[in-house]
Amino acid sequence: MSVPQLSDEQRGEEILAVFDTAFGRLLAADPAAFRVKFRKMAASAFAFYRGTACLFYRDLETDRRGGPYLDDRTSRVWIHGDLHAENFGTYMDSNGRLVFNVNDFDEAYVGPFTWDLKRFSASIALIGHAKALSDEQIAELVTIYAAAYRERIHALATGAKSDEVPPFTLDTAEGPLLGALRAARSLTRFELLESMTEIRDFERRFAPGGGSIELDAATRYKVLAAFDGYLETLPDSSLARPDSYRVKDVVGRRGIGIGSAGLPSYNILLEGHSDALENDVVIYIKQAQTPAVSRHITDQAVAGYFQHEGHRTVISQRALQAHADPWLGWTELDGSGQLVAEVSPYAVDLDWSDIDDPEEIAQVVADLGRATAAMHAAADDTSGESLVPFSTERAIDAALAADEEGFAPLLVDFAHSYGARARADHQIFVDLFRNGRIPGL
Repeated sequence: MSVPQLSDEQRGEEILAVFDTAFGRLLAADPAAFRVKFRKMAASAFAFYRGTACLFYRDLETDRRGGPYLDDRTSRVWIHGDLHAENFGTYMDSNGRLVFNVNDFDEAYVGPFTWDLKRFSASIALIGHAKALSDEQIAELVTIYAAAYRERIHALATGAKSDEVPPFTLDTAEGPLLGALRAARSLTRFELLESMTEIRDFERRFAPGGGSIELDAATRYKVLAAFDGYLETLPDSSLARPDSYRVKDVVGRRGIGIGSAGLPSYNILLEGHSDALENDVVIYIKQAQTPAVSRHITDQAVAGYFQHEGHRTVISQRALQAHADPWLGWTELDGSGQLVAEVSPYAVDLDWSDIDDPEEIAQVVADLGRATAAMHAAADDTSGESLVPFSTERAIDAALAADEEGFAPLLVDFAHSYGARARADHQIFVDLFRNGRIPGL
């Protein structure tokens, strides 16, 4: 990848222009939330990278006009959109099985499969640099990721049986992935409920404080109307019993995380699958945003496929994630598309802070390469959606087979060049922020 050589001042202006397009409206509505978001992004080059998918895709100018391994099919597959090394973790699937897999599908869209691989590879370069790994060690890690992805895609494309390419579960995972699954297994719904709710008059209600916002009657009515719309988007298999969806309480929340700054959201407390108070369920409704990658995809058939961004997020996640959260659905509120899902008691993100041994890092990176391949392979003609009406694993396998030798070096070169770009951009961003150069803050 070649990014034009700009002075720090010129690059700073470019960053500000991209931020204005991506965040301008939300920032103007809630500057305080963005001050929190930007302070989190200022903490490290990796945190900055996590929060700037918008800048990443702006920089992929050359790939918009094609590139190695991209053809009519491989340029039009379901992609995660923000595939970095921290967007992996555990969830309880619709079969009640704990799975370690890709998570956080807010940026999912349809585009070139290599964009996911490049975004992940650059994130490994940033993590490796932060852990004082050499360029050679980083190159080796990206090569391992590429090889694991290639091997798994080929296995899936040639009809590997499910026991030959199993998902990462308590029975099959190893190392830090198994550690995350075991940590998730030790969690309980009761602990989650205790942290968010209290018992009043023999019924569970949300506890005051902790970021909760009490709603006025009009807002509560709107949220409950949106909830009714959400129920119509759930698959029939999600309905355990009619009382499962009885609403006990509703509160507002305001996002202040790296990805959710300024977005209004709501938590709803539901009865769950039995009358027992420890089986209550918390779901969230949050406004879905325009994915960064969509600004660089000109195919109108893709944009026209989705009712709104909430619908896009859910349809994409269901396509990319086998046996997704049974509470996953969408709705509309105040004219905006909303994502609805459970606040899961069993979600544990992959924690890189204690993964320091190069051999262990290599093992994890290989597993994440396999998980990436399984994700790309899931979202195709067998996903139940017509947007990608072909076998993605066979299309990707054929494209990679045309130049086996060039695949890993392509990702290694990108990882080094964009990792360096992101580290430099982080410093430029910090200087802009601390000197009051970001409009509206």
